[in-house]
Amino acid sequence: MNTPSTTANAPLPLTEAQIEQDILQLGKQAKAAALQLALLSSDDKNKILLAMAAGIRAASDDILAANALDIAAGEAKGLSSAMLDRLRLDTNRLEGIASGVEQVANLPDPTNEIMDEWDRPNGIHIQQLRVPIGVIGIIYESRPNVTSDAAALCFKSGNATILRGGSEAIHSNKALAKALQAGGEQAGLPKAAIQLIENTDRASVKYMAQMDQYLDLIIPRGGKGLIETVVSLARMPVIKHYDGICHLYVDAAADLDMAVKITVDAKTQKPSVCNALETLLVDESVAPIFLPLVEKALKAKGVELRADEASQTYLAAGTATATEEDWQTEYLELILAVKTVANIDEAIDHINTYSSKHSDCIITQDEAQVQRFMTEIDAACLFHNVSTRFSDGEEFGFGAEIGISTDKLHARGPMGLKELTSYQYRITGNGQTKS
Repeated sequence: MNTPSTTANAPLPLTEAQIEQDILQLGKQAKAAALQLALLSSDDKNKILLAMAAGIRAASDDILAANALDIAAGEAKGLSSAMLDRLRLDTNRLEGIASGVEQVANLPDPTNEIMDEWDRPNGIHIQQLRVPIGVIGIIYESRPNVTSDAAALCFKSGNATILRGGSEAIHSNKALAKALQAGGEQAGLPKAAIQLIENTDRASVKYMAQMDQYLDLIIPRGGKGLIETVVSLARMPVIKHYDGICHLYVDAAADLDMAVKITVDAKTQKPSVCNALETLLVDESVAPIFLPLVEKALKAKGVELRADEASQTYLAAGTATATEEDWQTEYLELILAVKTVANIDEAIDHINTYSSKHSDCIITQDEAQVQRFMTEIDAACLFHNVSTRFSDGEEFGFGAEIGISTDKLHARGPMGLKELTSYQYRITGNGQTKS
């Protein structure tokens, strides 16, 4: 959370040249910090992480006061209810943030793990060792918890990190950064291991994405526009996901009570997140019974349905008609697209056509159908008889996650500590030469 003095002393607004200079300075500092991180033991890292969590709790009043400023500004700007929910902190959420940092401290350190080793006929010994990626840049929007999640995960996996949050959460991010830094310093947090860009000018994104001499990886978390911007500008590898268009298919052999329960949870437990359900597919053989049941349960939670013509037959009069756009939309609010399909073939075809490759689910008691779904659907996470809301690093046992990747290289799905590492080969001999 160190910001170069040029930013602190310069009058606002900064010129692009000043912004570029400051970003480059952050990069230089992070590269140097990455070397210092390599000297820390696992015990050192864990003590620092626990001190960071304590720092968050000690500064809770300041953090919540700062968040109130962001919420007030967001309301004045007319941010959507989904965006405001992502932004909002309260006592419980703040405790969850601190607990998330502690969870990371309690997880195994992935660095220096021997992934494989073997001897060659000529006597040389080869080890494949897990190592940090180096310097990671995180660009994110309205979720202030990303500040602590990213700081904790990158630090534990031995990476220096540069954080760039959105303007809508700037007060919250500054307060969290200050608390993490103050707590961590007491336990030996290296200078510039974790840095926050306090300038919210969009030019800072551009200069981060072009700083390949210092950044080894960049991870954008936020809306599709932000991610597309970063991808178009980045000179280093990017790990991302564009959308969370998650599907749930109720098969002919589904337990319908279970299907209702899971559908309601996946859609309404927290609709503003990327693993919330957006499209419900129902086998036509169970649609006459299931759709009225699930409609009643969903409407009790305030969900608006948008259904195809076949589904409307079994739903209340006046149900909105789903359009092509609805199958392609990540609502992030209490709206659900509904479609009746002839069979699992049509369900698989629909999902592979419209899925964002995030998380998709089948509800069935037929193991043959499960195997088809798991084999034929191309997504990072596939669920059988369980809510898509479990597509989450903490739920997977990873601790606080850095994000969910819908890429296939180098990480896929919820990203924890191991996904923030690479590997190197270390070769030992006793004088062998090639000639």
